[in-house]
Amino acid sequence: MEPTPNAQVPETARSHDGPIETDAVIVGAGPVGLFQVFELGLLEIKAHVIDSLAYPGGQCIELYPDKPIYDIPAVPVCTGKELTDNLLKQIEPFGATFHFGQEVTVVRQQEDKRFYVETAKGTRFLSKTIFIAGGVGSFQPRTLKVDGIEKYDGTQLHYRVRNPEQFGGKNLVIVGGGDSALDWALNFVQDGPHKAESVIMIHRRDGFRAAPASVARMRELCDAFEMQFMVGQVTGIEESGGRLAQIKVTGGDGVTRVVPLDMLLVFFGLSPKLGPIAEWGLDIDRKQITVDTEKFQSSTPGIFAVGDINTYPGKKKLILSGFHEAALAAFGAAPYIFPEKRVLLQYTTTSPKLHKVLGVETPVFD
Repeated sequence: MEPTPNAQVPETARSHDGPIETDAVIVGAGPVGLFQVFELGLLEIKAHVIDSLAYPGGQCIELYPDKPIYDIPAVPVCTGKELTDNLLKQIEPFGATFHFGQEVTVVRQQEDKRFYVETAKGTRFLSKTIFIAGGVGSFQPRTLKVDGIEKYDGTQLHYRVRNPEQFGGKNLVIVGGGDSALDWALNFVQDGPHKAESVIMIHRRDGFRAAPASVARMRELCDAFEMQFMVGQVTGIEESGGRLAQIKVTGGDGVTRVVPLDMLLVFFGLSPKLGPIAEWGLDIDRKQITVDTEKFQSSTPGIFAVGDINTYPGKKKLILSGFHEAALAAFGAAPYIFPEKRVLLQYTTTSPKLHKVLGVETPVFD
């Protein structure tokens, strides 16, 4: 799901002869990567942003575009899509260039200390700094392992919800025991344009990894016959007329039951993979990049990691934590980009220089 039409569409890269020389390359265009553009922009550092997806927003857009987020400071509630659109609007003044649908495959430091960066599509850069904001890295949903079911992927089998309305009025089976499974099950039961005809939830056990309030609400709805919950695992399928007609569910009692459906939604979580990042010579701990907490710099000077992809003592995987990390990383990178310049902290409320950078008028107070 791409940003709404009223959001500023990021400038995408045009053809270029030879490596693109730049001050900063940001790997990842999720919320933290987008805010990294902003923090660098305040220091008058322009950036090129690379993302393997075809659009900005990262996991917020790819997996949870309509899921409400409640912990962004001063924003009581917003969806992942709204957060992405607002970040794009916020970074408009800084003219970042985006390279979508590309994965960074090569990172190599040159003798002049700049980094040679290359993508799988052959786009090349020479950059003074790198900011890795790749979320959990290259991620793919964990799939359902049932013979023959893969042919329905994208039609009747879904691992993510991009358009909730397409499930309205349908008989849904939702498999999983985490927040995503519970959230979407509750979402499709409630009145609205995407209210399902029926919702059956299946989990391999009666315990859940989801928020207790969501589990309690699900059980209330089951008691009221608004939805149904089954303990078991999907072990087979039955087809009719070239369509997925029913699934076989084997319960803990060993009995296999047949469940009819229109759509099957599976939420087994993500399988995070660092991919090529694991080959860049950085210190890695459990598939995360270790950083300091002063600059959020990796073990390689000039390469910073912000957001869910980094780790340090006390790390919390929150978007707001990533925003804080992006601010300190920008200041940490400034000496590599402006070695002769002392960079001072200024405030967007009072600094005429920042007002000029942002393209706004400096207020006059009586």
